[in-house]
Amino acid sequence: MDDIDRIVGQWARERPDLQTEAMAVFGRIYRLAKLVGDRQEKVYVGLGVNRGEFDVLAALRRAGDPFQLPPKALSASLMLTTGGMTGRLDRLERAGLVTRSPDPDDRRGLVITLTDPGRELVDEAVGAGLAVQREVLERLPEPIRRQLATLLRELLTAAAGYGG
Repeated sequence: MDDIDRIVGQWARERPDLQTEAMAVFGRIYRLAKLVGDRQEKVYVGLGVNRGEFDVLAALRRAGDPFQLPPKALSASLMLTTGGMTGRLDRLERAGLVTRSPDPDDRRGLVITLTDPGRELVDEAVGAGLAVQREVLERLPEPIRRQLATLLRELLTAAAGYGG
């Protein structure tokens, strides 16, 4: 029995009319994401960036050579407003991890480019963050890890298709 079982049990006692299966699933997903995310955040902070800044660097790194994207594409990739993105880009630019330059395809636009130090940092950070995730996940047998990935993919697909 874990904390989620206790919470669900309390609701079952107080409100037996409620169907609490979703609470059991999403409560655990939320807590798992928070626990692992907090551990990853400590790793990133030790490297000099926070989680949000890491996300920007990672999006640029995943874009492939020349490791650049327009700010709108970055914002869309991270599901972040352009205002929220500006603050992150300001900090990363001051740290020498990204540069802003005119977009050669759009006179009014900019492109954000990952610098060599930014690429080195994000490569180290992604490895360290994955190590944190693996440390948790590898406590489960490999067939269960595969099954869990499949089930979560199906749940995410179902949630994305839900218009509510």
